[in-house]
Amino acid sequence: MVGKLKQNWLLACLVISSVTVFYLGQHAMECHHRIEERSQPLRMESVRSTVRTASNVNVNKTFAYNKDMPLIFIGGVPRSGTTLMRAMLDAHPDIRCGEETRVIPRILAVKQMWARSSKEKIRLDEAGVTDEVLDSAMQAFLLEIIVKHGEPAPYLCNKDPFALKSLTYLARIFPNAKFLLMVRDGRASVHSMISRKVTIAGFDLNSYRDCLTKWNRAIETMYNQCMEVGIQRCMLVHYEQLVLHPERWMRTLLKFLHIPWNQVVLHHEEMIGKAGGVSLSK
Repeated sequence: MVGKLKQNWLLACLVISSVTVFYLGQHAMECHHRIEERSQPLRMESVRSTVRTASNVNVNKTFAYNKDMPLIFIGGVPRSGTTLMRAMLDAHPDIRCGEETRVIPRILAVKQMWARSSKEKIRLDEAGVTDEVLDSAMQAFLLEIIVKHGEPAPYLCNKDPFALKSLTYLARIFPNAKFLLMVRDGRASVHSMISRKVTIAGFDLNSYRDCLTKWNRAIETMYNQCMEVGIQRCMLVHYEQLVLHPERWMRTLLKFLHIPWNQVVLHHEEMIGKAGGVSLSK
């Protein structure tokens, strides 16, 4: 128990240090940019508003990114079709999801821990690290991970299933983001994770009862937050229905995201490993 507590505190300290260093670095760069803007305003503006060009499909395009961009978050309990959903979206030429970052849910979990602890809240406030400062740092940190862990595209998405445990927080710091909550029969999800021996933090794969209990708790948390942000920003996608009626659901889903329909999303398997297509986890 003591060892576990120490491990959690070490993780928290590591994340705090990383976010702080990143945030301070961002502000240092901002100050530098402002100084140089006085002599060359047009050049610095163009550099600051551009990410990169892709090496293949989008070679002649550049994309600006900021907290107001229309990000897409895919989540749900693992083994609920989150990978299928991200692969189908990844096949679309205007969307890039990529593999799980595995970092984002951990950072969000630490942020939740700070919010729940009144002592930690007081300490942070006394240090001048207000909610506004933390939110700004989290925006920059999460956006940097999402943008730079793959090729640029008009629409970027993230598929870290448990990130949607912080759905309402993500909706607040990314005001134009939309969320896709994958829902599958809990019995099928649990059978899949146990039979395939998929390690999931907190789930005892030797106990169906424990896994079903944890599944119910996790999906309840994400579902309630999805309902809280509303149907304009969060869409429930039933895995079984997606498999049975892929075109109907993908048309509805892309309309929800305000992204043009493209038949290629129904043939994502043909795009695996291709430039600008679907990348696989290594």
